[in-house]
Amino acid sequence: MLSALERFAPLPLQESWDNAGLQVGLTETEVSGALLCLDVNERIVDEAMAKGCNLIVSHHPLLFRGLKTISDLNDVQRTVMSAIQKGIAVVSMHTNMDNAKGGVNYRIAEKLGLQDVKFLAPAGADGEAGSGVVGELAEPQAADDFIIAVKKAFGVECAMCNELLRRPIKRVALCGGAGDFLLDEAVKNQADAFITGEMHYHQYFGYEQTIQICVIGHYQSEQYTAEIFEEIIRKECPDVKTYIAETNTNPILYI
Repeated sequence: MLSALERFAPLPLQESWDNAGLQVGLTETEVSGALLCLDVNERIVDEAMAKGCNLIVSHHPLLFRGLKTISDLNDVQRTVMSAIQKGIAVVSMHTNMDNAKGGVNYRIAEKLGLQDVKFLAPAGADGEAGSGVVGELAEPQAADDFIIAVKKAFGVECAMCNELLRRPIKRVALCGGAGDFLLDEAVKNQADAFITGEMHYHQYFGYEQTIQICVIGHYQSEQYTAEIFEEIIRKECPDVKTYIAETNTNPILYI
């Protein structure tokens, strides 16, 4: 099953700082069931155990840096220890899934109904990998209507935006998660709007009436990633039971 995921989003597509792939467990273990999620924590491991799953497939890696100890010192160590004790393997498909054609950003575009979608910053001449995507709305929308539609599509309570654009929005660029590094690329691609999960404060300055910025939250922007995992596994490994996690791992509350 790991090979099926890696065929769709090969590990070499991940960024140099990333740590996608096997996080915990044995590669040859027969899979009893797979729990699919965005983040891995102790509650996710408990949910996997309760559902009879011995595999967790996450978007965000459990392990970004090497561990010198495995104890109860912090949440990552406790989660690793719990997964090992319960015999649950953990696999993460992170920036390789972001950068793959049909991956995270393509799914966001699909949820927004964008057409003619292509990579915003292609990684190669073949157009089979890259960062972010850009596409067209079926019909132009006023900025306020566009933001309302985005909030509805992703179930967000609020969006952080710059000054409302005083022209119709037709061309939309986006990047799930922390995609602020692609804002200028969106402008170069003549996008009317740019959607991402999080962005630094000072980057909102200077784009008034150039592009509509709409920031919806890191977790919210990537929440549909588990659907991609589920589709790959059901197609390539139809005998494996899959469950999209019910545990909400978003650490941010909107009060």
